Amino acid sequence: MIAKITGGTILGIISHPVQVEVDISSGLPIFTTVGLPDAAVKESRDRIKAAIKNSGYSFPRTHLTVNLAPADIRKEGTGFDLPIATAILAAQGIIKSPLLQNYLFCGELSLDGTVKGIPGALSNAIMARELGMKGLVVSKENSAEAAIVEGVEVIPIETLPDVVEFLNGTKIIPPAVLDPEALKSPNFESAGDFSEVRGQDQAKRALEIAAAGGHNLIMVGPPGSGKTMLAHRLGSILPPLSLEEAIETTRIFSVAGFLDRKKPLLLGRPFRAPHHTVSDAGLVGGGHQPRPGEISLAHQGVLFLDELPEFKKHVLEALRQPMENGYVTITRSAGVATYPSQFMLVAAMNPCPCGYYGDPRNSCRCSSQQIRQYQGRISGPLFDRIDIHLEVSAVRYRELRGSYTAEGSASIRERICRAREIQKSRFPGKSVPLNAKMTEKQVKLFCRLDDESHQLIDMAMNKLGLSARAYSRILKLSRTIADLAGQDRIEAQQVAEAIQYRNLDRMIL
Repeated sequence: MIAKITGGTILGIISHPVQVEVDISSGLPIFTTVGLPDAAVKESRDRIKAAIKNSGYSFPRTHLTVNLAPADIRKEGTGFDLPIATAILAAQGIIKSPLLQNYLFCGELSLDGTVKGIPGALSNAIMARELGMKGLVVSKENSAEAAIVEGVEVIPIETLPDVVEFLNGTKIIPPAVLDPEALKSPNFESAGDFSEVRGQDQAKRALEIAAAGGHNLIMVGPPGSGKTMLAHRLGSILPPLSLEEAIETTRIFSVAGFLDRKKPLLLGRPFRAPHHTVSDAGLVGGGHQPRPGEISLAHQGVLFLDELPEFKKHVLEALRQPMENGYVTITRSAGVATYPSQFMLVAAMNPCPCGYYGDPRNSCRCSSQQIRQYQGRISGPLFDRIDIHLEVSAVRYRELRGSYTAEGSASIRERICRAREIQKSRFPGKSVPLNAKMTEKQVKLFCRLDDESHQLIDMAMNKLGLSARAYSRILKLSRTIADLAGQDRIEAQQVAEAIQYRNLDRMIL
């Protein structure tokens, strides 16, 4: 007898439908799985056999063939345990239900028949909706995350007998519903507050501009000047994710297996700060079975690279294409995976190996050759893709000891939200309506300058030797500064402020 049900396999962040076919025929008791399964799927035969027996059902003592179609897509992970076990029970006649074709099944089985959660349940729920299926049968662990998708019944199950009884109609399992707590705004206090930062008014202004327009930023300064502290408080001024952005970001964390089951929906923008020893596969993504890297986990959020020159050069160069395109494509023998990577790059570095080059209060111990080699670890093309170059000087003692009242993150975030609303109305229908992502056609349309502003840029390009890409980024920065001021036209003072954020172009020796 043959039974067919639907499962799913993840490629990138997209789930693809897999038809699970089980045939029980006469012959020697052999369990064969075909259809390009990986090691985890092949090993599932022992888990499935034990789970069925320990759940009180009989396991066929004849020839059993499991086919996972289409056969040209590699099937990986433990999520096929539940659909295979369900199909075996249906082929034996234990499950007699027309509902088999209405639901998508995914889940891992324990030896006692308990159903465990798997990565990528959110992507499977989205696929079930796209296929027009009635619902999704998943572990109770995954039910809150899958319930985010509207228009699909999510049936939370705990054991294999729950599936049998639900499909046979002897047990009613109500669909999972999204907890209203999951839709509450994120707690910005967890990221710290800008009022805690003493001094550094210029740096805070640059971070506000970067957050408003989604611009990449690098901070250069001596040790202890507050670069890392400023970067970690950037999350407190970023607006919360929209529901569409939150689902896409949650989808990446779900596929990677990093989603907190207690918080099924990510509303706060992710902040990723990998160590400088990270590999290119860890940063960009990859591996034998492709997995998302740090740049994809930072999607719609911030990727902070502290001590930028300490990262391997080929790792940094791998950032260039995702920074431009907003996605990364990884090609492996197992398949091609595409991950979104629209992140804000925030980097920090010392000006030299000892850290005190250019510091008026501490003498630098490095030779000119050492400084040149240290700064040369960051290529010109990568520097060119960073919109804001910021020199962060050490905080003076009187700023640390005095009674200092700085502006809090909440008021800064309000200005940023207003500026982003302006951009949203300027770029209707865009998934990321930010000035930093403007095309050249949009730059010409929305970044028109007067004669005085053109003269300023002309002088800057001749003096600093700026590239055409740097010119485009000055225009985008000027547009963001004008948006923060609530102005339709870009004025010379906004262009002048944008130009000063390109001073570090002179560091590329």
